[in-house]
Amino acid sequence: MTPIIPMQVTPLTLQGPHLRLVPLSLEHLPGLTEVGLDPDLWRWVPNQVRSAADMRAYVEQALAEQASGSSLPFALVLAGPDQKDGPIIGCTRFGNISLRDRRLEIGWTWVAKAWQRSCVNTEAKTLLLTHAFETLGAHRVELKTDFLNEKSRAAIARIGAQQEGIFRRHVQTDTGRVRDTVYFAIIDSEWPEVKQRLQQLAARQSA
Repeated sequence: MTPIIPMQVTPLTLQGPHLRLVPLSLEHLPGLTEVGLDPDLWRWVPNQVRSAADMRAYVEQALAEQASGSSLPFALVLAGPDQKDGPIIGCTRFGNISLRDRRLEIGWTWVAKAWQRSCVNTEAKTLLLTHAFETLGAHRVELKTDFLNEKSRAAIARIGAQQEGIFRRHVQTDTGRVRDTVYFAIIDSEWPEVKQRLQQLAARQSA
């Protein structure tokens, strides 16, 4: 019988040309609160963040999930000179981590409005997926979004993730709406093609 070797997921910084993903901490709260209370950022998110107190609860929940081993959250910061951190512009994370199954989810991602039409979201996804498949040795990476969020669904499909199903009446949102959730996934054999798509997308965005 082939032994099962679980993934080893530990906090670290992921460095790209324009962006750094740094382990989330309470020290990031002021910067996240400054850019993260725009209602449009939370339109499709079940749990709304409307105040500094909500943002603290959001970060504390992410850190609690990290302590339990189910998540690994990051702050998105612009890459400054000399490898120093620039301004904070959002958050993302690995979630629903299953070490034994070598499976995790990428999500809980939001980017300040001023940076939404830039290359940072593509760069963040590239950094996370590269780490998941090439360092952690993941078999599978999942992504999900609100069924009604057509922009997000198109963006996930554009990178080559495969839609696998719709979970009907899946999540009760703070607004009272019961959300249907669309699930996508990328498996390890698909990663080379997805990586090429991401590189091509990044080149177009940087042109």
